[in-house]
Amino acid sequence: MIGKGKSIAHTAASMEYGWNQEKDATVVLKQHLTGENPKEVSNEFKIIQNMNSKCRKNTLSFVLSPTIEDGKKLSDKQLGEITKKFVQEMKLMEHQAIAFVHKDKEHIHIHLYANRIDFNGKAYMDSFIGKRASLQAEKVAHSIGLKTVRDIQNEKLNGLKHIRSEIKNIHDKT
Repeated sequence: MIGKGKSIAHTAASMEYGWNQEKDATVVLKQHLTGENPKEVSNEFKIIQNMNSKCRKNTLSFVLSPTIEDGKKLSDKQLGEITKKFVQEMKLMEHQAIAFVHKDKEHIHIHLYANRIDFNGKAYMDSFIGKRASLQAEKVAHSIGLKTVRDIQNEKLNGLKHIRSEIKNIHDKT
């Protein structure tokens, strides 16, 4: 599984993209929200975001992508559980959040949007958010037995060791 994250300022546009029915989108997590469409959810985010006028990039955007093989085996309920674990690991349980699964491509992936501003008006620290998202996604993947990018890279390297040793032997003989 791969995890990516960044802070964004375009909440409404991101919600529209996440909820896009052309991408066969399904809501798998809804936290502290009641809205039934992208506009309503964006407005709910905005109400809380208005409590902190200093923060410009006030939405956190994450993408969680299981490997193609793992993605084929996972149900929407399981993808929701993965997202919930990721939210817990990122310590975003007290923030508004919504997540969508996109199934329009071979690899199933999750778009998660979390309000960077908590209910007290404090902004979530987004330093190294991409790196932290990657590490926490890896941690969640290992906890439930999914493959990570590092696992796949190691498998490829192990497969190449035999070929490399053969090439070295031929080189030494020459």
